[in-house]
Amino acid sequence: MKFLITGGAGFIGSAVIRHIIHNTADDVVNVDKLTYAGNLESLAEVSGNKRYCFEQVDICDRSELERVLRQHQPDAIMHLAAESHVDRSIDGPAAFIETNIVGTYTLLEAARRYWGGLDEIRKARFRFHHVSTDEVYGDLEGTTELFTETTSYAPSSPYSASKASSDHLVRSWYRTYGLPVLVTNCSNNYGPYHFPEKLIPLMILNALEGKPLPVYGKGEQVRDWLYVEDHAHALYKVATEGEVGETYNIGGRNEKRNIDVVGTICTLLEEFVPNKPVGVDAYSDLVTYVTDRPGHDLRYAIDARKIQRELGWVPAETFESGIRKTIQWYLDNLDWCRRAQDGSYQRERLGVAG
Repeated sequence: MKFLITGGAGFIGSAVIRHIIHNTADDVVNVDKLTYAGNLESLAEVSGNKRYCFEQVDICDRSELERVLRQHQPDAIMHLAAESHVDRSIDGPAAFIETNIVGTYTLLEAARRYWGGLDEIRKARFRFHHVSTDEVYGDLEGTTELFTETTSYAPSSPYSASKASSDHLVRSWYRTYGLPVLVTNCSNNYGPYHFPEKLIPLMILNALEGKPLPVYGKGEQVRDWLYVEDHAHALYKVATEGEVGETYNIGGRNEKRNIDVVGTICTLLEEFVPNKPVGVDAYSDLVTYVTDRPGHDLRYAIDARKIQRELGWVPAETFESGIRKTIQWYLDNLDWCRRAQDGSYQRERLGVAG
């Protein structure tokens, strides 16, 4: 098959591309606008492969999307392009509305036109796989229940509201136009190549530099953690074996409080890097509690029994094994981290000095 993957230079998108190139015979077209979160250095190990190519295109650009579809003739679209940082959505929601809602609409229309022009065999095989988040379901505070594929939507932030909107658009294009769609909603991802503003890489890198480890509120927020390579495998399973029109929740079966995640990182860094920065007696001493963000959901947790039952997918990593791999990767790739932190990965791409 040939996959067109939007947002392929991002954290999850790049993991999906690496998975496909390394583990299948399929081709990949990476469509990415290259915002701050798009880093082609995350794809360096596959960039020279003849089955991979890159197109710098904004998903809000209808004419460019149609050109890419005509030129590359994909068998499936995996739509991962999105603004995804909750704090950024609170500070500036406009970009989230534009990319996550308008961009998804634009891509759906370009895909519908392309799909409508295919011959009957290719038309029957075509899939539009929309990748979303568990945050669309809202907050599970005060209950032991899990999010299922039929849980009502109750988004809390501009980010999750924009993703909920895009989910509804995708399902309506299936119901109204017959576009063969699949939807997945995943829990919190972690692993290699995660942008340093996110919780786990931020804690690792701050600790190594002796900086404060900022924890919202008391750190009581509970998230289900999913190793990104497990997620990539699940997404490929859904795209190639999932039933059209269905939704699949993807989770790691690893509910952890944020403060416990930070504590695990500190404990493992004591083992991996016992020589701490000057003035630091213990990494855990760097934990600093900060004012909670507005509308912060207390608990997310995924029921992933459907994808296990119907597609045979289960995560290969526990949190304990995945977090060890993650910390080791960051320790082995500090140059990538520094270039992501200081923006040099963008400046060099644009030919800007400094």
